[in-house]
Amino acid sequence: MPHHSFPDDLVQAQRDWYATYRELAASGGSGSQTTVLRRRLVRLSVRITAHPYWATLPGSAPAARMELKEMTWADTPDTTA
Repeated sequence: MPHHSFPDDLVQAQRDWYATYRELAASGGSGSQTTVLRRRLVRLSVRITAHPYWATLPGSAPAARMELKEMTWADTPDTTA
């Protein structure tokens, strides 16, 4: 798999997405924060998928997206434990 040099803001947005996802999962879908967390996930999803970086990778964007996800999943701390 090729190594991509992702912009810092894109990496941080993906980390924030995983942290928010884990927080939502830990809440069990109940509580006053559920809507706030879901809206945050939507905003982060848009920021990630619409990032200008993807336009610089014609043909290899899907593989790069998976690399970003794998890289950030491994280094995003699980704060729900």
